[in-house]
Amino acid sequence: MITTLLVCVLAVCAVITVLRIPAALRGENRSLFGIFLLATVAMVLSIQASYNAIDHLLGSQNYANLILRFVIYGTVLLAGYKIAKGFENKRSLRLLLGPVGLTALALICLATAVPFLLANTAGTSVGLATLPDQSEHNRQLIALYTLAGRLYPAYVAACLLPATIHALRSRLPGLVRGGAALLTLGSIAMVVMPFSDLVPRGLTFLQYYISSAAVMGLVLGLALIWLGRLSARRSVGSGLKNSHESRMAGPAKTGKSDL
Repeated sequence: MITTLLVCVLAVCAVITVLRIPAALRGENRSLFGIFLLATVAMVLSIQASYNAIDHLLGSQNYANLILRFVIYGTVLLAGYKIAKGFENKRSLRLLLGPVGLTALALICLATAVPFLLANTAGTSVGLATLPDQSEHNRQLIALYTLAGRLYPAYVAACLLPATIHALRSRLPGLVRGGAALLTLGSIAMVVMPFSDLVPRGLTFLQYYISSAAVMGLVLGLALIWLGRLSARRSVGSGLKNSHESRMAGPAKTGKSDL
């Protein structure tokens, strides 16, 4: 069931990425293509079969999991920048790329790398839940590493919530507001993720649904906003074309009457 869910999320990410290729090749909003591509890579690294294959190539030390963490950081940072800039929310931009945001990113990167390097991560394990070394010390290091990996997406999401909620309440086109709604739901899921370890052991499967909701909210939200912008651009282009044709038809008709 969990694998099916992750494969479905991967398929959505991959399809949207492929749809963005023509625009990216034309040089249009390549950063948006980068977000979708990074999200697709993150999903590939989240599925057991592909994770195992990649980690075996890297020496079966779970470096694939460390790569996944930093791919996620890059995805949410780039997405956060695009969303905050797109909605013209200067406060969110400052929180992401100002001194506070860059300090948070640096500290969380250290808090991610150090416990991982200190821990015994031998033995490929998706999510590091079934590592051979289950000593108390090793489990504590892995717990710190896992928590750090969830903190930065939660921080970015918390910075974006005011921007997406404001857009949701605005008079922007319906598709854009729909995208803002999905981004809001995805951001809430990311904020909740650090607390997901508090759920009872029998409900740990909910973590996959929360993380999938975060990815889907982010990817589909950005996709809807992209479609909304395309629709608005085409409407403006069609209006300009009709206006131009009217101006061209006007003098011709007048000239014919004069003859």
